[in-house]
Amino acid sequence: MFDQVSSGQKSICVIGLGYVGLPIALEFARKFRVVGFDINQERIELMQKGIDPSKEIDASEFEGRNIIFTANPEVIKECGVYIVAVPTPINESNEPELKPLIGASTAVGKAISKGDYVIYESTTYPGCTEEDCVPVIEQISGLKMGVDFKVGYSPERINPGDKERPLTKILKIVSGSDEEALQNVSKLYASIITAGVYEAASIKVAEAAKIIENTQRDVNISLMNELSMIFNKIGINTYDVIDAAATKWNFHRYQPGLVGGHCIGVDPYYLLHKAEAMGLHPRVIAAGRFTNDNMPAHIAQKAIKKLNARGKVVKDCRILIMGATFKENVADIRNSKIVDVVNELVSYSVNVDVVDPYASSEELKHEYGFGLASEPCGQYDGIILAVSHDQYKNLPAAWFENHATSDAFLFDIKALFRKPESRPALDYWSL
Repeated sequence: MFDQVSSGQKSICVIGLGYVGLPIALEFARKFRVVGFDINQERIELMQKGIDPSKEIDASEFEGRNIIFTANPEVIKECGVYIVAVPTPINESNEPELKPLIGASTAVGKAISKGDYVIYESTTYPGCTEEDCVPVIEQISGLKMGVDFKVGYSPERINPGDKERPLTKILKIVSGSDEEALQNVSKLYASIITAGVYEAASIKVAEAAKIIENTQRDVNISLMNELSMIFNKIGINTYDVIDAAATKWNFHRYQPGLVGGHCIGVDPYYLLHKAEAMGLHPRVIAAGRFTNDNMPAHIAQKAIKKLNARGKVVKDCRILIMGATFKENVADIRNSKIVDVVNELVSYSVNVDVVDPYASSEELKHEYGFGLASEPCGQYDGIILAVSHDQYKNLPAAWFENHATSDAFLFDIKALFRKPESRPALDYWSL
């Protein structure tokens, strides 16, 4: 496979051109012929013009790449390697939503030929590739894995907004359905990943490794969220405690906060799903998810208590939320827990304005039913600084004071202004 791709006899097809797929497609297109496939025609048209719909990749990165973008499934039939990088979200019941993955596998099944390779990058539970995806390909194509085509799994490690660790500088896990598949998949990724590759023992091991990366972070953040509640009751600052504890060599620094996005807040549910299907009920993982999922309500209800304590009529109050994306300095609103804070406040009839320098108001309206205010307007009874965008870090104290009533509160979720000397003269609270 690798020799055919490197000689130009076969093209690489990347299916799903979002935050994961597009960077992979463009990087491979530096050296090989690539077809970028996505079912969203509007996104394809933007990429054909050198525009990243996710606003992560500069237009210059499209220049000189040997790539075509298409939404036509007929075009991908000439490819020899199919890399699947579609989303793996959860539904309203926190169950894995495999529709994009099965849809991509269906498209591969209609296009694949003998001797081809299929490599999955989408994060999922151990066993999903071989037990859920491959059978779809086999049924539609009439081909058999190991006999007619080979399969690999190389979990994505894209970190949106991280300019210091792009795709090529992050060690890549690779795996294959047999030894030959492993070696070819390894060579393929090693040709673009300067940080190198790690050959996992099996596809299931690679799937499991990816999913516990984020599960571990989720559980540790949930611990910090619980500790923040305890320390708030005691009357001490959580970050002061973390700074003190971090002086010990084997203390691992995690911080409390809202856990959203397409990874940390989602992946543990895939592992829970797999475990429960086998009759296991992981208590630690489930407890971590419960704690983190309830943090938006905790923050919103604390805000309501602040308003009530001042004797204010809640429905007449105004709260400004600064930040709507799931993390700082990105446009990504997937699984943003700010949405849950907004919804909880609105359920109490509070008037909420949301601002964000990165998020799209149209996307927020489409996905969550509310848009952005063009800018803060008037004075607010409370300000929730929810996302630590760079634009917010250097705001002077007077900015917050000018946008607040005399008895307003400031909830500084990321503790940007926890040092008294830089703190606005408002009723201050952080996790």
